[in-house]
Amino acid sequence: MKVLIINASVRNGRSYSRKLTQLFVENWKIKHPSHVFTYRETGIECIPNIDEQWIAGAFKSPADRTEENQEALQLSDALVKELKEHDIYVIATPMYNWSIPGGLKAYIDQIMRINETWKFRSGIPDGDYVGLLHSKKAFILSTRGDTGYGENEKNGHVNFQTTYLKHILGIMGVTDVTTFSLDNEEFGGEIFENSKNEIFRAMQSIE
Repeated sequence: MKVLIINASVRNGRSYSRKLTQLFVENWKIKHPSHVFTYRETGIECIPNIDEQWIAGAFKSPADRTEENQEALQLSDALVKELKEHDIYVIATPMYNWSIPGGLKAYIDQIMRINETWKFRSGIPDGDYVGLLHSKKAFILSTRGDTGYGENEKNGHVNFQTTYLKHILGIMGVTDVTTFSLDNEEFGGEIFENSKNEIFRAMQSIE
């Protein structure tokens, strides 16, 4: 089995989402010592935004793509290939302004490829999406400054982080998704320590 770790924080040593990644990997290696890990960076290293040339290539059939089209899709092709080759995805991301970091959004735009990771069931734009990533599992490791971002909680209506990621994964066919969220970072002190202890204990049970 191959595990793809996707880190999104623009911070390095002070990033709690990266600490969650480290904890996940340590626990996973104990239970699955034969599994292979690949790291994809979207926070510290730049993932370019898609542009007009990208769009022109992505929505053409492969046989009709020019050399310019193929060049524009080179990184995207590599990222999609990487997704297809891995069995488990681990997305570690902080919440920035109630959503995800720009680098992770750029990565998502690169991998949301019609007829590669999703398609329209009928073959025409009708809103009926079919995911093309089969038998995959995902973990979302999120960190947030406040709390109460669950469904029907006080901040649930402004959670454009984990809800968005689950929706995107679902469009691509990944419906087996487990979320761990470390909240209360902006408060610090005992409140945050309690949150850390709670989520670290919960992650010990990951199978």
